[in-house]
Amino acid sequence: MASSELSAHDRAVLNCVFNPNLPVEESEQAEPTDNEDLTPETLTTKKMELEAIKLAEKGRLREALSMLNRALEIAPRRPSLYNNRAHVYQYLRQFEAALDDLTESINLCTEKHRKTLCHAYCQRGVLHKRAKRTEMAREDFERAARLGSKFAKAQLVELNPYAALCNQMLLQVMEKLG
Repeated sequence: MASSELSAHDRAVLNCVFNPNLPVEESEQAEPTDNEDLTPETLTTKKMELEAIKLAEKGRLREALSMLNRALEIAPRRPSLYNNRAHVYQYLRQFEAALDDLTESINLCTEKHRKTLCHAYCQRGVLHKRAKRTEMAREDFERAARLGSKFAKAQLVELNPYAALCNQMLLQVMEKLG
């Protein structure tokens, strides 16, 4: 039977087998999106944010940081600005500043900011994992996974040594059967 012929319930059961530390889901979640109000401040700071991202991609991290700081002066309650500034801080190896920004981003997120919230939880989970704060990482990855992050789900499996071992054994069995 091809996987396209599986029912939603069967896919949920297989997901449970291969990812035992995640809740059973009957339907696949789509990536979350942000639905911000398009105020003049939002539009202006979105342009600045995109410019900062381009600067960071070119390795011009200090300029990107400066651009994000200016955007935050205009719209200090836009969570994606903190999330993106946290990325820059991580590239600059300023991990505590990144952690602070991610926490602020999470605190500012509302139902309109599901994508930003998901990304902030993932980033913060990575920082916690890097600092060996495994339980805090797990909590953030669980929250991101509930928001639909496949990355967070994979991280949860990595954090669960029993699930990882079980997954490895199951894959070996499936390879032998296939």
